[in-house]
Amino acid sequence: MVLVMANSGSLLDQIGRTPLLRLTRLASDLPAGVEVWAKGEHLNPGGSVKDRAAKRIIEAAIASGALTPHRSLLDATSGNTGIAYAMIGAALGYRVTLCLPKNAGAERKRLLRAYGAEIVETNPLEGTDGAQVQARQLADQDPGRYCYVDQYNNPANWTAHAETTAPEIWEQSGGRVTHFVAGLGTTGTFVGTARGLKQFNPTLRAVSIQPDGPLHGLEGMKHLATACLPGIYDPSVADTEATVTTEEALKTTRRLAREEGLLVGPSAGANVFAALRLARSLTPPALVVTVLCDTGSRYLDAPWWEGSPR
Repeated sequence: MVLVMANSGSLLDQIGRTPLLRLTRLASDLPAGVEVWAKGEHLNPGGSVKDRAAKRIIEAAIASGALTPHRSLLDATSGNTGIAYAMIGAALGYRVTLCLPKNAGAERKRLLRAYGAEIVETNPLEGTDGAQVQARQLADQDPGRYCYVDQYNNPANWTAHAETTAPEIWEQSGGRVTHFVAGLGTTGTFVGTARGLKQFNPTLRAVSIQPDGPLHGLEGMKHLATACLPGIYDPSVADTEATVTTEEALKTTRRLAREEGLLVGPSAGANVFAALRLARSLTPPALVVTVLCDTGSRYLDAPWWEGSPR
């Protein structure tokens, strides 16, 4: 069993430094001097933005001595963080156990099993909140077997973005970014990136996005008013809060694939829809940055791909 941290040229070194991509066709109606750019986090080796948080969480658990060769990394997930855990765990030689809702996408479950992760399916009606309850119960019942890292309450989640995603966006935008827009799930991406960007530019405006109701089809995003509030969430980071409907997100996801060549998932569609809506209200100069959260290849069996792009 190899138990080493990332060396030069290792898989972990490939996480981050994703491109910042300007949207052109979807943003063609914007006034001159107003731009929308998207961080291509779907191009991380594990296929999602969650690679960053998973890497930082695992590194912190190893450094603290909580994660050892004799304990399995345990967490609740809707899929993407779990895939990142499983990929990194396989690369470093650690076992991974994941609690996720039974109705999580079949493609995600296949990926988890391909990496060798153990899956504990939980009540689909309880979503990731129920998966968190199950993970805590497993950790309490057998603390010698599991290292429960708890992404929803682990500060390594948001600091990963404050210390990597934000500086990359600042550098790649040439310091021109004026607004940051991102959806809320664990809230780590939004909280960490917005905090980090505001260190560079205190006047930057941060907009958080949620589904418009508790019954939605945006996997990985939370309607916080009806969900367990993540411990890492800080509502004061957002200058503005906004909502997106599932239909708006799915239409934008299709358009991103067919008009921009960007095959991404519905949460990315939600982010881009909200970023474009915001951009249309802005006075130039303005540069809005959002996040392409994960690859669309995890959703190819979904029927909504067949709909009209508009």
